[in-house]
Amino acid sequence: MNRREFLHAVAAAAAAGLPVTDARALDLSSGSKFYDGVAPFGNVSILHFTDCHAQLTPMLYREPSVNLGAGAARGRPPHLVGEHLLKFFGIPPGSRDAHAFTSLDFTRAAKAFGRMGGFAHLATLVAKLKSTRPGALLLDGGDTWQGSATSLWTRGQDMIDAQKLLGVDVMTGHWEFTYGAQRVREVVAKDFAGRIDFVAQNVRTADFGDPVFPSFVMKIVNGVPVAIIGQAFPYTPIANPRYFMSEWTFGLQEESMQKVVDEARGKGANAVILLSHNGMDVDLKMASRVTGIDVILGGHTHDDVPRPTIVANRGGTTVVTNAGSNGKFLAVLDLDVKSGKLSDFRYRLLPVFSNLLLPDRAMADHVRNVRAPFASKLDEELAVTEGLLYRRGNFNGTADQLILDALMAEKDVPIAFSPGFRWGTALLPGQVIRMEDLMDQTAITYPHVTVSEYTGEMIKTILEDVADNLFNPDPYYQQGGDMVRVGGMKYAIDPDAAMGKRITRMELQGKPIDAGRTYKVAGWASVSEETKNAGGEAIWDVCARHLRATKIVKLKTPNVPAIEGMRGNP
Repeated sequence: MNRREFLHAVAAAAAAGLPVTDARALDLSSGSKFYDGVAPFGNVSILHFTDCHAQLTPMLYREPSVNLGAGAARGRPPHLVGEHLLKFFGIPPGSRDAHAFTSLDFTRAAKAFGRMGGFAHLATLVAKLKSTRPGALLLDGGDTWQGSATSLWTRGQDMIDAQKLLGVDVMTGHWEFTYGAQRVREVVAKDFAGRIDFVAQNVRTADFGDPVFPSFVMKIVNGVPVAIIGQAFPYTPIANPRYFMSEWTFGLQEESMQKVVDEARGKGANAVILLSHNGMDVDLKMASRVTGIDVILGGHTHDDVPRPTIVANRGGTTVVTNAGSNGKFLAVLDLDVKSGKLSDFRYRLLPVFSNLLLPDRAMADHVRNVRAPFASKLDEELAVTEGLLYRRGNFNGTADQLILDALMAEKDVPIAFSPGFRWGTALLPGQVIRMEDLMDQTAITYPHVTVSEYTGEMIKTILEDVADNLFNPDPYYQQGGDMVRVGGMKYAIDPDAAMGKRITRMELQGKPIDAGRTYKVAGWASVSEETKNAGGEAIWDVCARHLRATKIVKLKTPNVPAIEGMRGNP
């Protein structure tokens, strides 16, 4: 029996007794009529997707079961999960929407409802909606060129060509910048010229502060002037390596945002839309402080929020939305603009169920052609997972636990750190882990693995810094992402505590971490230029070697901290 035969045999055994079509208590009745009730409204329509992370083909993505809100955000959208989310938004349990928007009974629901997303299926849905909405715009909130093997190996070209084929009109960015400033300039100047507007009011040159991209673009939709303002991820040079875009500055630029809104209004905009990669908590605060924005179409934090939040400010109100991730959702915003201003609106966040949408032929051909040169690498079978592999959650996921275990085993260290990325697809129990699946968790342009010696004091400092990025009660100090994943070491966290006091205890093998003692810690995705220059193994090579030797992945319970002070947080 060769390796391929062995893995398939193990996969079959692991899946035994798990009925693929077990749909008890799940509502499969809507079927092909699922998309028929999205009636057009008003005179301006905008379609929006964000954070697809280069997922060209249908996939599974498990929404978080823990998404804690800090300060005033506690218990409010987007910090609702599971049954709390269903109750708040009035979504029937067991429905297609319940599966799309929550992690409830994920394995069984995923088997019943099937994969989601995929650009060929997304293209069909876009075309269907546009057929009843003349002049509709398609906006892309960024994080499009990164997150898969083919996007990494083509430097985003697979996604750039897919965007053009899909008919994207306007986009902004974040992970796109990790291909380097020169690559982004090249794409905007050549591939996007005359096709797609790249807008970002908060990106400027580091020397003279000149705009790098247009702050906004004016589109005429059925005779209505609509301004689309761009907001790239403000903390790109902090969350990602600064050396990729050292000649540019980012930041929130709230004052500049107000000036851009005023300029757009002064040039005749009847509606102002902010295409944002701030993250929803940041957008909610910005909406309360900047006037004149009608709607914020948000991204970055991967929050799939079924219904918008209406935010009051001194000039009126702003509608704030967030459209999920991984190509799972397409937002439909219909505006009724009368007498030079927004009169009314309708909004739907539509899950993209692949088995309910025939693939668009041209997009399917593109996907097949771009993947063909890499087929043997993508399809390499590494191991079989006995349990559900997923990433998303404030503190850890089983996919991250697998990465941590690989780092500790392969580098022979007692502690490992892995970034709190929110992208990364899911695998069901019994599925083969292929190289493509591993790359879905690790495909970045700075993948080097490091082994460092940290004092206990430094370990606490690292955890405190990341915790503040996530749980600072002021959204303007939140930089997105989830808590760093920790392997080997146990700790406790109080998210509501003051900065520097959230990590309340740490221990290794049952003994307290000594502030003055040195510990070996493995990690990856360092943003330092020194790490890049030093080289080192790529994280996917370390994990692939571990998986080939392991063959059968018996998942451990993810190593999550003891959470203090959050009782009752939904």
